[in-house]
Amino acid sequence: MSETTDPSAATASATTARGRRARIALRALQVVLALFYAIASALPKLIAHPSAADSFDTMGWGSGAMYTIGALELAGAVALLVPVLQSVAAVALSALMVGAFVVQLSYFDGQNAATPLILIVPLALIAWARREHNAELLRLVRRRA
Repeated sequence: MSETTDPSAATASATTARGRRARIALRALQVVLALFYAIASALPKLIAHPSAADSFDTMGWGSGAMYTIGALELAGAVALLVPVLQSVAAVALSALMVGAFVVQLSYFDGQNAATPLILIVPLALIAWARREHNAELLRLVRRRA
């Protein structure tokens, strides 16, 4: 008796492999963004690197705003790596990037204004792809309340 291959099983296997690769790629994107926000964006603000300090002085915001934004970026970077917080972190960092875009236009004549907009794209993808974690987060918050 000859064996027959079930085509639906092969399709399911290919779909599963594709889904696994997509999850791995999304997780890698989250790690890269978390590293970017923690090291390239938050760290200069938190250590008061002259490049960050000069920018905040130019805006007249002072060191308090610089440390606050650096802390928010670092918190967002960490939250991008915590499964239950991933989607919310991506939305929060996107909101921060909208603010950065407005600041670039307002204070720096649009210099580097595209950078925050470019960063919103992968953040939106993460927020959408990890949206199922929002219900879990809501359950955790309600249970603690």
